[in-house]
Amino acid sequence: MIEGTTDTDIEVHPPIVSREDWLTQRLKLLDEEKALTRAYDRVNAQRRRLPMVKIDKAYTFVGEEGERGLIDLFEGRRQLIVHHFMFAPEWDKGCPSCTWHRNQFGDLSPLAKLDIRMITVSRAPIEKLLAYQREKGWTTPWYSSNGSDFNYDFMVTLDPERGPVQYNYKSGDALKEAVGNIERSTEWPGFSVFFRIGRDVYHTYSAYGRGVERLMDVLGLLDITPFGRQEDFEDSPPGWPQSPTYG
Repeated sequence: MIEGTTDTDIEVHPPIVSREDWLTQRLKLLDEEKALTRAYDRVNAQRRRLPMVKIDKAYTFVGEEGERGLIDLFEGRRQLIVHHFMFAPEWDKGCPSCTWHRNQFGDLSPLAKLDIRMITVSRAPIEKLLAYQREKGWTTPWYSSNGSDFNYDFMVTLDPERGPVQYNYKSGDALKEAVGNIERSTEWPGFSVFFRIGRDVYHTYSAYGRGVERLMDVLGLLDITPFGRQEDFEDSPPGWPQSPTYG
């Protein structure tokens, strides 16, 4: 017996069948998996055709290099992905779930090669963020939005004292049914994507709740950007930058 298991643990397992029966069921599942992949491709194509909204409000962030505006966070790149990491000003540590999510990212260098910058934003003071970043060994740039409306406007800090709250595009009774009654300021997870044209910044996409589960690697992150993976197998609007898929 494997250490740490019991007879009951060992008795709980998938059904045992012949190789032929297994293959029959595996091929049936493969059809479903391929249908899911095709559906995912269709959804990605629709996402690349979403319109965008110009950001007119001035937001101020503080990073390791000092105070920055939203346009500065691009560092000259065309697209910006923001990981809304739950870390309230009064907390000493970041959210465990967000921490686990952040640990899954791995190598994000391919994003920069496709003119994308990835950053993390939280409301905690920058000193706390940088200390936690050093503790975890992370290198993705982290910025504090404390003192600005950024977290509130993008639905990742919900505070009923500031007015009606909304999360994952739900409000009122629909929000209460989804997450319960929100009686005080709370932090919530999400990702937002922005696009730059000159000095103008546009909001293109945000995902919340279980919508962030697939955003744990480069391909998932690329799929939520306006230009996508920038590969020629994708159904993208005319003029979108694309290269051979395996070139």
